[in-house]
Amino acid sequence: MGGAATAAPLDAIGALRWNPATISGLACSELAFGADLVFPLIEVDSSIQGVAFGSTAAQPGVTVVPTVGWVHHCEDSPLTIGLGVMGVAGFRTNYPASLTNPVLLPQSNTPGVPGGLGRIYTSAQFLDITPTVSWAVNESWSIGVSPIITLGEVVVDPLVIAPPDDADGSGQARYSTAAGGQMQWGAGAQFGVYYIANEAWRWGASLRTPSWMQAGQYLSQDELGNPKSVRFAWDLPLVVSGGVSYAGIASTLIALDVRYIDYSHASGWGDSGFAPNGALRGLGWNSVMALALGAQREVTDNLTMRAGYTYNGNPTPSELTVINVASPLHYQHQLSAGGSYRLAPNVSLNMAYTYYLPHSITGPLATAAGPIPGTSVTSTESVHLLTMGVGVNY
Repeated sequence: MGGAATAAPLDAIGALRWNPATISGLACSELAFGADLVFPLIEVDSSIQGVAFGSTAAQPGVTVVPTVGWVHHCEDSPLTIGLGVMGVAGFRTNYPASLTNPVLLPQSNTPGVPGGLGRIYTSAQFLDITPTVSWAVNESWSIGVSPIITLGEVVVDPLVIAPPDDADGSGQARYSTAAGGQMQWGAGAQFGVYYIANEAWRWGASLRTPSWMQAGQYLSQDELGNPKSVRFAWDLPLVVSGGVSYAGIASTLIALDVRYIDYSHASGWGDSGFAPNGALRGLGWNSVMALALGAQREVTDNLTMRAGYTYNGNPTPSELTVINVASPLHYQHQLSAGGSYRLAPNVSLNMAYTYYLPHSITGPLATAAGPIPGTSVTSTESVHLLTMGVGVNY
């Protein structure tokens, strides 16, 4: 359904993810398990004075994102409870060092001789644990709340969030390597409302507060092996969603969601540029709007087919392309198709495929001292995503 679920509760996972009030609208109690297999295709190209100097593909491999959702209608009560454990955000890159691509050139040891960052590896993973309560005020209105516990890890290598050092006295400061960071805990909440106008129309809205994360500690070492560490926080942004669904056509459901994602005020994502000591303050992302449109058709008693389209505003300014080579989440269009097959009266198998269409951004090659005239860096990405899951109703 392309993520159009704020007013269209189809299963436990989608309802818990996008609007806690909609768990009251599920037809029955449910336990659902799922997993996303994510295969990104990412590359970076660079040129100087219009001459192409290198194109390098990242090798992130396949990432598995598990999801569990449980919803239970309390008997003879307007109360519905639920619990979700789901991956909600992340990315991964793995660029090899290059002798032809300026961004990936080895870091320079010689003062006045430009260099790149060398090999780049980044990984971000955020998991939400969401105990949820929804109360059906009457036959039309439901309200819901979900405290959120978030567990996250962001790996950045080389460690550009710390200032470069010149411990060996060469006169040329360099960024340290970093094998990993500390797991970060955070907390937030999500609030929702769900309104059933009549048999055809449903409306919904939700507000997810930021997940305020503790600052993770990155342990590294300087050029001489002396210990070096830095603390840095990566909060998840505030998200506001509004949605409508229409079921006035026999065996068909159509849903539309509109979202606002406030990256610009989220620590780590919104801060921009380099500090005077050469450490990266943040990725400089803008807040964006997103739109999700989905349709469902019951083909037979056992088979249901779905399709969806999602538009995401690009949060990355073109002038910050080189900073975001390691965080390529600038895709804008995605197409989804899939369906559910009832294996037994209370067991369904769910599958879907999503394709994030290729998208590129281009900007100058920049350093802590500023952009380099006559240079160009292009980041290109697309993603293949396969979703599989099982839902058990009771």
